Amino acid sequence: MAAADILPTPAAPAAQASRELAGRIAGAIGRAGGWIGFDRYMAMALYEPALGYYAGGSRKFGADGDFVTAPELSPLFGQCLAAQCAHWFDATPAAIVEFGAGSGALAAQLLASLDALGSAPERYSIVEVSAPLRALQRETLSARVPALAGRVEWLEALPERIEGVVVANEVLDAMPVRLFRWHEGAVLERGVACVPQGGSFAFADRPADDAFAAHVLATLREAWAEGGEPAGDYVSEIGEQAQGWVATVAGRLAHGAMLLLDYGFPRTEYYHAHRSTGTLQCHYRHRVHGDPFVWPGLQDITAHVDFTAVSRAALGAGLQALGYNSQARFLLDCGLLDRLAQMPRDDARLWAKQAQAAQMLLSEAEMGELFKAIAFGRGVPDDAPGFATRDRRGALG
Repeated sequence: MAAADILPTPAAPAAQASRELAGRIAGAIGRAGGWIGFDRYMAMALYEPALGYYAGGSRKFGADGDFVTAPELSPLFGQCLAAQCAHWFDATPAAIVEFGAGSGALAAQLLASLDALGSAPERYSIVEVSAPLRALQRETLSARVPALAGRVEWLEALPERIEGVVVANEVLDAMPVRLFRWHEGAVLERGVACVPQGGSFAFADRPADDAFAAHVLATLREAWAEGGEPAGDYVSEIGEQAQGWVATVAGRLAHGAMLLLDYGFPRTEYYHAHRSTGTLQCHYRHRVHGDPFVWPGLQDITAHVDFTAVSRAALGAGLQALGYNSQARFLLDCGLLDRLAQMPRDDARLWAKQAQAAQMLLSEAEMGELFKAIAFGRGVPDDAPGFATRDRRGALG
């Protein structure tokens, strides 16, 4: 059964906006000669002005949206990140630059928690290109941390020079990826074409250009060096934009640390021969499926993160690796269980809700293992408490 047949039907105005975006995408495909790379499709579906998923005004986060992020689950997440940031503030300017701030929940948690620790940042910059999300973030901060909201500034582009701590939670997974199909040693790029007389889209493969083919083959040779090649066709993705973004931010980090949290794997796991259909997935009304062509602009499209590529991009820009671990281990090392124990228990229902949220953050079956934390720095000591008891940097290759 097709994904469109089992997903909730959007309201009429949303459906009309999706059809308008589909028309723009079809126009781009026509102007390009009948085919565009999947990265172009994903960029338009997510970021096309006024119509893309992150550029539109629909609710995305929380129970009434399409997915739940860690800050939406519990303030414990932000409290743990604040403990790590406060440690870095001993060696860096007390400033935070957050990318992909979503609803503003994490910013509110970080500001409140750092203030309670006596380490409130002098400046909190949110890099956000979406006007609807900027408005939502202002609303969240004004409601939750009114005394600190004045320290927040919004930027529409990367700062040329960054000092302090860079934070990005679930940012890399939403960056457009290029898809490929490996077939008997040859590399095809998987793009998007229009379905004749159907008003929709479909995958279409064509020979990859030399540079992309070489990149894919080098990646696969490294990943398959020990386990061998898959038996049949192999489809996956390359996160070139995520790698470029990390390299750019790392290059502009003059003094400070960068903390990235997202779901993904080291390269050998990401491109394991048995993971033959890639990691692309879509989120719509808390349903996860694999069809990126359903209601473009109304659903999130993501791909997992190759943390080996992320690490090499940061190190190549001159940063020092500070740690890599599962989200669960990072949060535990930052004191999550102690913070949970300190929460008042006079409201049993509220405490039980927080305990359940902590379980979701830590459980291997939920967010604890699939999600990772990785950190880099320039001019800061290699003693991050979030990586104190275990560090998997060696798995990155």
